[in-house]
Amino acid sequence: MVDAVERENRSLSSMFVLLGFSDHPWLERPLFGVVLVFYLLTMMGNSFIILLTVMDHRLHTPMYFFLDNLSMLDICITNTILPQLLTNLWGPEKTIAFRNCFTQAYFFHLIGCTECILLTVMAFDRYVAICRPLQYSLIMHPQLCMQLAILAWCSGLANSLLQGTLTLKLHRCGHHTLDHFFCELPVLIKLSCEDTAVNDLTLVMGAIPFVILAPLLVLVSYTLITRAVLKLPSVEGRHKAFSTCSSHMVVVIMYYGPSIYMYLQPPANSTQAKFTSLFYCLVTPLLNPLIYTLRNKDVKRALKKILPSQKRRKI
Repeated sequence: MVDAVERENRSLSSMFVLLGFSDHPWLERPLFGVVLVFYLLTMMGNSFIILLTVMDHRLHTPMYFFLDNLSMLDICITNTILPQLLTNLWGPEKTIAFRNCFTQAYFFHLIGCTECILLTVMAFDRYVAICRPLQYSLIMHPQLCMQLAILAWCSGLANSLLQGTLTLKLHRCGHHTLDHFFCELPVLIKLSCEDTAVNDLTLVMGAIPFVILAPLLVLVSYTLITRAVLKLPSVEGRHKAFSTCSSHMVVVIMYYGPSIYMYLQPPANSTQAKFTSLFYCLVTPLLNPLIYTLRNKDVKRALKKILPSQKRRKI
């Protein structure tokens, strides 16, 4: 009997409970359907972007290279968060294994930090394209593009490993209930029963390059772009220049908007934080490929080129 209780306690300590949307049980089944549809559409949309840029050599440009990286990040965050969310929404069990929880937290932090740097790199690419058009091919050569992409991924990985490892070392004293629908490092830190001042400070200091410097560099890039565009003599030239940046600007607003809103909310308002996080994990990865393809002539041209060739093969 004692052994059975010990085994039960051990299994409980190796699991986390994700409360998710359990305080709104009537919402779980409809939300399951919505999440499933968004999951499938996100995977198809972002995979389509990557496939299209690989198949059409005219899309082998720095802009589409970075867009491929953005699509890869969207695929990663979708597969990191949504399968577990679907499992918890459908069944009565709201648990996640200890190992899976920390893996999810590591990857979510990695993807979030990487996307901050990648959006900054994409803003720099647009700055060079508009403000230094004659030097664009010399500056944004393939080697530099690869180095910038590696910098984005490695900076996210380094910060994720640092913050995740420090969080992993904290004692939780049997606390295993998370008031969230996925495992996130700040939420895991709150479970600790010891002093977390070092973790909190490290988390804030580690976030500075990603949530302060990166948006600041994006803002500087677009300030310089706006100044350069307004100096163009023709209205058509200004419209064309702004249209090349509009997609990226919308993606930046969609990425930083929910994050800023979420962190401005009082800590007690966990329901709003959950729905804001849901928007970031669910809506943003789906809209990113749509934003870049709906008004993009290069993508439409590549699609028209591929579709007739597929029809000819069938004939």
